[in-house]
Amino acid sequence: MTRIPVSPEMITWACERAGYDMDYIETRLPQIPAWVRRERQPTLKQLEKLARVTHTPLGYLMLPEPPEERLPVPDYRAVAGAVRSRPSPDLLDTLYTMRRRQQWLRESLMESEAEPLDFVASARLTDEPAAVGREIRRALGLDGGWAPRVRTWQDAVSELRRAIEQLGVMAVINGVVGNNTHRRLSVKEFRGFALTDSYAPLVFVNGADAKSAQMFTLAHELAHIWLGEEGLSGFETLLPGGIEVEDWCNQAAAELLAPEREIRARWREVKRQTGPFETLARTFKVSPVVAARRILDLGLVDRGTFFDFYEDYVNRERRSGTRPSGGDFYNNQNTRVGELFATQVLRAAMEGRIGFKKAYDLTGLRGGTFQRYARRLGVDLP
Repeated sequence: MTRIPVSPEMITWACERAGYDMDYIETRLPQIPAWVRRERQPTLKQLEKLARVTHTPLGYLMLPEPPEERLPVPDYRAVAGAVRSRPSPDLLDTLYTMRRRQQWLRESLMESEAEPLDFVASARLTDEPAAVGREIRRALGLDGGWAPRVRTWQDAVSELRRAIEQLGVMAVINGVVGNNTHRRLSVKEFRGFALTDSYAPLVFVNGADAKSAQMFTLAHELAHIWLGEEGLSGFETLLPGGIEVEDWCNQAAAELLAPEREIRARWREVKRQTGPFETLARTFKVSPVVAARRILDLGLVDRGTFFDFYEDYVNRERRSGTRPSGGDFYNNQNTRVGELFATQVLRAAMEGRIGFKKAYDLTGLRGGTFQRYARRLGVDLP
C-alpha cells in the first residue's frame, strides 16, 4: 500500500487552520498521532480524508511548509493597531465560490452582448455619500418611506435583495458554506463583502447575522459597488473614526436606509420615549446601533450618549446569543444562490451552452434538488 510522506508541521497547520484541536481530529482519524510523531505515514485515502475533515486543499498537505494564505480582496475590517488572524477555510471557500460564479456570469453576459452596468464605480470618495445614497435608492426604485411600510425585518431584507438583483447585482445571503450546515460562517470574522465587476457585480451578506444587521450590510456592500471598491467588511468601523472607504459606505448606506428628512421627523416623535434607538430601528428596519450612529452623525445626540448606548447594547447582545433559524431549504436557495445567477445558469443549461454537471457545480445543487429548485423558479427541465 502506497504511503504519502507528509510533514507533521503540515498536519498541525491544517488542523489549526480549520479551528480544530488534535483531540477532535483524532476522533475522525485515529492514526493522526502516529503521523505527527513520524511513526507512520498516511495512505492517499487517509490523506484525502484529512483534507476533507479540515477543509484543506489536498495539494497543500504535500507542501514542505505551510503556505501564506492571503485574502483575495482588500480587508476593510481592520482597526488601528489590530492584528488579524489568518482567514478561515470557511471564509476563503465562500470568497472563491462567489468569485467563480461572478467570473462565469461575466463571461456569459459578455457572450450574449449584454451592456456593462453604468453605476459600477460611478461614485468617488470625494462625492457626498448622502447624495450617492439617495441616488442608489432612486436606482432601486425605493422611496424614502418604503421600510416603515414593510411589516418585518425579514420582509424588508427580501424586498431590498430583490431590488438589488433587479439592478443586475448578484445579492447572496448565506450563513453557511454552500449548503453545508456543519460549516457555519462566523459573524465575528466578517459581516459581508463586495466583488466589483462592470457586468456581474456581487454583494455577499453573512446570513448568520441578525436580520436587522443584514439590512445594513446589503446597503453597505452595494455602496462599495457604486464606489468600485471591492473588499471584506466587519463593521468594527461603525464606530466613529474608522477607515475612509468604510466610513463613506456607511454614510451612503445610512442615507439609503434611513433618509435624513424621515429620520429627523421620527426622532422628534420618539426622542423622549424609552428606547428611542430601538424604536427608530423598528421603523427603518435597521439595527439599533445603526439607528444610533445615524442620529449621532446628524448631530442630534452627543458622542457620550452614543457610546453609552453602544456599550450597553453590545453587552445585551452578547448575553442573548440568539441564532437565526434554518428556514425552508428551497426558499433559502433564492438567497444562497440568488435568482439572478440561478436563472442565468438554468438558461445556459436549457440552451445547451453548458452541461448539467457544470450547472450543478455552479449552483452547488445536484440532481433532484436542482430540478426541484428549477421548478420553484418556473423552469421545467427535460
